[in-house]
Amino acid sequence: MDLLPAEMRPISKKQGFRSLKLVNVDLDQVLAEQPVGVDYGRLDNGLHYYVRRNSKPRMRAALALAVKAGSVLEEEDERGVAHIVEHLAFSATKRYTNHDIVKFLESIGAEFGACQNAVTSSDDTVYELFVPVDKPELLSQAISVLAEFSSEIRVSKDDLEKERGAVMEEYRGNRNATGRLQDAHWSLLMEGSKYAERLPIGLEKVIRTVSPETVKHFYEKWYHLSNMAVIAVGDFSDTQGVVELIKTHFGQKIPAPDPPRMPAFLVPSHEEPRFSCFVESEAAGSAVMISYKIPAEELKTVKDYRNLLAESMFLYALNQRFFKISRRKDPPYFSCSAAADVLVRPLKAYIMTSSCKEKGTIDALESMLTEVVRVRLHGFSEREISIVRALLMSEIESAYLERDQIQSTSLRDEYLQHFLHNEPIVGIEYEAQLQKTLLPQISASEVSDYSEKLRTSCSCVIKTIEPQAFAVADDLKNVVKKVNLLEEEGRISPWDDEHIPEEIVTTKPDMGSIVHQFEYPNIGATELVLSNGMRVCYKGTDFLDDQVIFTGFSYGGLSELPEREYFSCSMGPTIAGEIGVFGYRPSVLMDMLAGKRAEVGTKIGAYMRTFSGDCSPSDLETALQLVYQLFTTNLTPGEEDVKIVMQMAEEAVRAQDRDPYTAFTNRVKELNYGNSYFFRPIRKSDLQKVDPLKACEYFSNCFKDPSTFTVVIVGNIVPSVAVPLILQYLGGIPNPPQPVMNFNRDDLKGLPFTFPTTISREVVWSPMVEAQCLVQLCFPVELKNGTMVEEIHFVGFLSKLLETKMTQVLRFELGQIYSVGVSIFLGGNKPSRTGDVRGDISINFSCDPRISSKLVDLALNEILRLQEEGPSDQDVSSILEIEQRAHENGLQENYYWLDRILRSYQSRVYSGDVGKSFEIQDEGRSKVRATLTPSTARLALQRILPFPCNKQYTVVILRPKTSPFKLLKSAFESTQTSYTRDAKILAGIAGLAVLALGLWRYSRSTLKS
Repeated sequence: MDLLPAEMRPISKKQGFRSLKLVNVDLDQVLAEQPVGVDYGRLDNGLHYYVRRNSKPRMRAALALAVKAGSVLEEEDERGVAHIVEHLAFSATKRYTNHDIVKFLESIGAEFGACQNAVTSSDDTVYELFVPVDKPELLSQAISVLAEFSSEIRVSKDDLEKERGAVMEEYRGNRNATGRLQDAHWSLLMEGSKYAERLPIGLEKVIRTVSPETVKHFYEKWYHLSNMAVIAVGDFSDTQGVVELIKTHFGQKIPAPDPPRMPAFLVPSHEEPRFSCFVESEAAGSAVMISYKIPAEELKTVKDYRNLLAESMFLYALNQRFFKISRRKDPPYFSCSAAADVLVRPLKAYIMTSSCKEKGTIDALESMLTEVVRVRLHGFSEREISIVRALLMSEIESAYLERDQIQSTSLRDEYLQHFLHNEPIVGIEYEAQLQKTLLPQISASEVSDYSEKLRTSCSCVIKTIEPQAFAVADDLKNVVKKVNLLEEEGRISPWDDEHIPEEIVTTKPDMGSIVHQFEYPNIGATELVLSNGMRVCYKGTDFLDDQVIFTGFSYGGLSELPEREYFSCSMGPTIAGEIGVFGYRPSVLMDMLAGKRAEVGTKIGAYMRTFSGDCSPSDLETALQLVYQLFTTNLTPGEEDVKIVMQMAEEAVRAQDRDPYTAFTNRVKELNYGNSYFFRPIRKSDLQKVDPLKACEYFSNCFKDPSTFTVVIVGNIVPSVAVPLILQYLGGIPNPPQPVMNFNRDDLKGLPFTFPTTISREVVWSPMVEAQCLVQLCFPVELKNGTMVEEIHFVGFLSKLLETKMTQVLRFELGQIYSVGVSIFLGGNKPSRTGDVRGDISINFSCDPRISSKLVDLALNEILRLQEEGPSDQDVSSILEIEQRAHENGLQENYYWLDRILRSYQSRVYSGDVGKSFEIQDEGRSKVRATLTPSTARLALQRILPFPCNKQYTVVILRPKTSPFKLLKSAFESTQTSYTRDAKILAGIAGLAVLALGLWRYSRSTLKS
């Protein structure tokens, strides 16, 4: 029987790009100053506006108010005030008080943080909203909120006092190792300019003591309509109506009669390089950063655009080399990358960053500088440039194909760049034509010439970061002199290219067949059972024309291993990744995939093994070839491969030992989950037990037997094209002679964890350079088997309720925290279809160490109040609205559907019919939504959490071991202080963690409210 589907529509609009006509290029042609594709104008009072109709996502609008006023405008006694103004905007305005703006926006489904936020930088401040517009009044109300921000922010003594704590906690959170490194590097880069002394977060003294009059003076001085723009992108019925709303809410505002001129602040250049050896005892690892500063020039002509393309090609090609060097025998660094970025309005920088082994900074620096010189002396090869050209062409092709499916937030960001940085907007159609025309014309020598901008005489700043002092400034100077001399004498050899195979799969496998085919109309999906036993479910969508995503899973993972094998096998993905899980070394595969958009990754968890991919529809064959290679490649570890991985692992372990948060996270895991080897951190002694052969054998067996895998594919799929490829490369995967890792989900070994049966409150004292305090309050959760589907949905709603109420109490009412997170952990349970499910809900925040215990008690009191009295009608209404809006957005995303279908297969109600499982889960959500009231929420809190909540819980508080004043001497051991916008130091490796435990994870968010 022929089960292949009939021919359907052709693949999206792929041919549209390839038939796109080239343009006649006049390099002196000025790019359009007026942005293309948007209603753009200016009101009589000076306000700029951008309005565009865009239906991705449906019935939503992305709004922004951009203000050309940032921290660089502050006087000495105002340092941090620009950021404080931004905080106050959400606190109180002329029409809204006591964070009523936040409450209103949440009532319409715009979640605080995700859908209503703001960011302050050196040069500007931007307020952002993401709101539903399915009711006519909602858009008008949202624009009125932006109008309030523009001129009606209230700065009273009470408002300011209430917000100081949140700002102070944000400041404290930024004073960790990463924050100190970034801030110090910023000061070094900007030395000699006002920018160096105007970090947006400001000074602690100003945050604590600044007067309302000073804050109000800054606000009134710099917040002028002529410095502002309103941006509205969304699913509007017509744009003129939105323009009229902007005029209604902003048009009556009277401009200041004589606003101050916006001053310009220059950053001086310097011929001699600056050197800094920064010693940070809490650093995640050793690193080298090299920055080359140049004036930021506006993009005005086609020639400027061509230069920007050539610059992108240079950075891509250089990064390709850096990656290949990092995969060589005894490499000078673990990772290295180069990027260009406009740091502030007048300044752009090329920034190279590497992470390396301990005491490896000198070798890393020499290698980085040498590679730039190699390009100057010998240039890039034609093959290198052809690879980069194909990569860039693939990117613009994807953007062109999805030109009608761009997210409204992305378009909003484009218009922000136009207003704040004068970046031209020529439209994706013309830009695609330009790139298609210009890319083939840019030669290898022209790309290589960009290495001239990366000379140490070009305002260069060189910095090393080390946990313990090794390199000194003279060492860095000597490296520069050595490399310069090698360049003068021409003693650096040309680049040696690797041989690159042409085909990923050299011999096509025998095509499999379809044994069974099922249709599931309620999902819009088709399921195939292939002749090798693999089950494949695919769903075609039109959300993105250039995206197909997939995930395959099989039951059975690390929980099945005895302790003696655990550490070796848990290192399997990392060692395998270094060798090349698809049959080719990563550096070779990178070139083989040039110009294709196809990637596949793997993960091995406690109970499941998965592979996931993302590709263009036209590159689906390539992606499925990678999956075929994954299943048919037998890995053999080489000595050098293992050496590199173990070096990285040892560096990660050392970084954990230096991190003041390590003792906290370890104690949280030990207290809540016990001291099993599954949960305790990797130690250096564990690494010494790793058997590389066993690790690779285990990884190979994890992806060996196709009959145990279920694969879900979602995206722009044409069945008549996709199904033959599925049969060829998934159906063609051979079955092993005997079943391999063929587990029944109900018989898997569970992880050993038991939550404490009583109250446990502990303080972890950890040495710190600067005082930090983290709190985790955790409750056990138990869900009964009979009502599992509904209970899981209840847990989701309750976690959002708790997060909202904790934010209201601890931040908005008390002003003592910056943010709070609520995490659910149910991952310790084996995926059996019987028995109850145990887990926990944790509440995480940072705060002033002196009041940490008090805030825990206040949090407990609020949860107990919710258990006894229940939430208000408004609380429940807001939670339901936020969830519904998120659900509506998700229904328009491939990843959302992929996740829902996977969860339907993995649900304990699944018994062979994924459509029925999907339906039961959907009905469970609908049932909970329909019955969620203050009363049912109260009962659910009593049922799911311990009741009363203060009878069983754990609290772990991280506090500084030593007074920060005693540690000031060790805070900065550097001859000069040194920020880079994106200085990410590699300090971890994949495969070390068994489970994502939902613990508090620290992330720097200096400027956002």
